[in-house]
Amino acid sequence: MSLAETDTARQTELRVMGIACVIGAMVLFSINDMTIKFLSGDYALHQVVLVRSLVALAMLLGVIVPLGGGYRMLRTRRLGMHGLRGLCVVVANSAFFAGLAVLPLADAVAIFFISPLLITVLSVVLLGERAGARSWVAVIAGLAGVVVMLRPGSAAFQPAAILPIAAAAAYAMLAILTRKIGGTERAITMAVYIQLVFILVSSAMGLAFGDGRLADGGSGPIAFLFREWVWPQGSDWLVLVALGVANGLAALLVSQAYRLAEAALIAPFEYVAMPLAVFWGAVVFGEWPDGMAWAGIALILGGGLYMFLREAMARRRIAVRRPPPLR
Repeated sequence: MSLAETDTARQTELRVMGIACVIGAMVLFSINDMTIKFLSGDYALHQVVLVRSLVALAMLLGVIVPLGGGYRMLRTRRLGMHGLRGLCVVVANSAFFAGLAVLPLADAVAIFFISPLLITVLSVVLLGERAGARSWVAVIAGLAGVVVMLRPGSAAFQPAAILPIAAAAAYAMLAILTRKIGGTERAITMAVYIQLVFILVSSAMGLAFGDGRLADGGSGPIAFLFREWVWPQGSDWLVLVALGVANGLAALLVSQAYRLAEAALIAPFEYVAMPLAVFWGAVVFGEWPDGMAWAGIALILGGGLYMFLREAMARRRIAVRRPPPLR
């Protein structure tokens, strides 16, 4: 086998490993979403997040950081940006999981998948990047899908459906901030600071509202956000710890996936989360999307996937036009 053939085989192997990593991460994230929805009737959201983040941080500091280069990697001159990114993740998680308390799992996940489209909008507005006419068509198709799923003005409309949209907007803002500091900050460093922000915000929520005085006594988003903190029962501790382990492993797998292969190849496989959400919703909660929901899901996923394909094609054209290196 020639050197060129060996290099091609190695690249193919890395791409396959990258795809396997991102699919594994989506499986773990989907289990995380399903479990938090399952716990939403018994525990406060920020109590669940606090335990999950403590476990994830312990994994990062005890295993991943030492293996990835040591604790010197945690030094940063951009602490404010890390804090802002952390707040974006907190808002995204809080809004998404609060919506899960009442929304079907598949609906919430599908609406959240407008985030790649919102990233395009924000990159134009905040970063001065350019988007072609076809990209805007994809954005409009995705937003139309959201309107179809929300069904404003009908009896099927649920105000809680606004929450995954807010989560997607916060996640898109996180992506923009990551682009701004990604050139100087390592992925592990950013992951550690995000978990620290989770812990600080969740602890503050517990101290301020953990007595449950703001909860409405129901099972909706307000109750989930402000329910009284209670000591977890027996096996629930194992579930909460497993959430932290799954979340930490999923974050590691995503980072590894994007390290092994190009983003244009990896990103579309994140949409594996959609059929997984339909599966968990049907099996665990007895939920099945109706015709209108399927139409909205198709528009949202179609717009997002088209956006990824457009980026991949644009990068290939740039690579072809670039002159070969001098030898």
